[in-house]
Amino acid sequence: MKSLASRSHRLVSLFTALFAFLSGSSAFADEVPENLDARIDSILAPIADAVSSTIFYAVPVGDSQIRLIVVWLIIVAVGFTFYFRFINIWGIRHALSIVAGKYSDPSQPGEVSHFRALTAALSGTVGLGNIAGVAVAIALGGPGATFWMIVAGFFGMASKFAECTLGVKYRVVHEDGTVSGGAMYYLSRGLAEIGLPRLGRVLSTFFAVMCIGGAVGAGNMFQANQAYQQFVNATGGEASFLYNQGWLFGLILAVVVGLVIIGGIKSIANVTAKIVPLMGGVYLLAGLVIVTMNLGQVPDAVVAIVRGAFTPEAGFGGLIGVLMMGVQRAAFSNEAGIGSAPIAYASVQTAEPISVGFVSLLEPFIDTVIICTMTALVIVISGVYLEKDILDGNALGGVLMTSAAFGRTIGWFPYVLALAVILFAFSTIITWSYYGLKCWTYLFGKTRKADQTFKLLFLAFTVIGSAMGLRAIIDFSDAMIFAMAFPNAIGLYLLSGKLRADLRSYRTRLKMGEIVPRR
Repeated sequence: MKSLASRSHRLVSLFTALFAFLSGSSAFADEVPENLDARIDSILAPIADAVSSTIFYAVPVGDSQIRLIVVWLIIVAVGFTFYFRFINIWGIRHALSIVAGKYSDPSQPGEVSHFRALTAALSGTVGLGNIAGVAVAIALGGPGATFWMIVAGFFGMASKFAECTLGVKYRVVHEDGTVSGGAMYYLSRGLAEIGLPRLGRVLSTFFAVMCIGGAVGAGNMFQANQAYQQFVNATGGEASFLYNQGWLFGLILAVVVGLVIIGGIKSIANVTAKIVPLMGGVYLLAGLVIVTMNLGQVPDAVVAIVRGAFTPEAGFGGLIGVLMMGVQRAAFSNEAGIGSAPIAYASVQTAEPISVGFVSLLEPFIDTVIICTMTALVIVISGVYLEKDILDGNALGGVLMTSAAFGRTIGWFPYVLALAVILFAFSTIITWSYYGLKCWTYLFGKTRKADQTFKLLFLAFTVIGSAMGLRAIIDFSDAMIFAMAFPNAIGLYLLSGKLRADLRSYRTRLKMGEIVPRR
């Protein structure tokens, strides 16, 4: 009871500050105008456009544009796949054993189990990136973009293994038992260990700043925006009581998020361990039902996806354009090579960093190879991606396209999807709040004031994201996510030798019986 009272008191204090912050800004004046959502979007959209155009510098090739940062990520994923001899295939069996708890040891340093860390990390990736992100990819790149999403997800498993192993190897365990880890730590501590301390400081600082932007954008505003859109769609569209009132929906969501994030990673892991398996199972079951009911159309859908990957329609940007869109949306969905997930995995109770790397292999596989494929099949079978008019002029599609696709076969499912989207968005937001907070305290110190300042700003952007337009949010979110990949990839490359030596040592000890299952 004392803990609950303390948390409630802190939440009241936090939201008192939040209301003061909002009321003091020009967008949240004393009288809330009816077009507040439009005003917020008009103020912040130009900023998002400027950031996106800087990060996604592109080189023209024929009729297409090659975004250099996307190529950078492809090289990293494919390179590590070969470097670790396709660990994304042979490592899955051992990963499943670890997740099942056979090698767990609660006495080791850390805060959560391998399974809870996996669900916490999945809560940051499984969700709207799979539900809305796939629809965005198909709307802009055609069905073929899905093929490249799956390919990118497969190769991304090796990137995820590398970064999550390093996240534990170079983590910091504080005196109170809490843990801080992630790319900013292996960039600073790891590069200092190999004689590059100055480069490590520069890269870690840049990563932390971009990760805060990613937490605010992809992990917060995008989630809140799409949850609001689906809620309005399920409650009557223009007749909904919250139509054009995104800021109010965001405020309610921010209150609920605030109740959880005050409790830290243990509170977040407890919530995500329940939400992610439940809603993921419901979503996949619905997808399987639709695919089963339309089995005769599945071969044509698969052909459309594969054919579109290599011979796309000109309107979808040509081969290079479709490939770029698929890889870009895959990175947004599973975040492999981005450097965000190591922040969650750093909290695992273990003395074997490599074991965490094995577990993280499963994340892109579940997220992209399984769930994104299911979403794409439902959308392509339904044909809604060819009917832009049903989306009220929203060419990006997003969650409304996925909702319409599921609704074609299961008429009532948009209501279930609305609940799933809100819960997925909620779990993603609370996970990314932890990512952003760790980067914030890395920059400004682990103090109560720094902690509350970040949470205040983060919750304010939950409100703002619900009110903004989808295109501006996607542009900003993508830019921040991919900017994180730049310093992260450099660190992974420079530390790859140590990583491979650790993997060899782990496999040798496993083979010799020095590492044995506890049960």
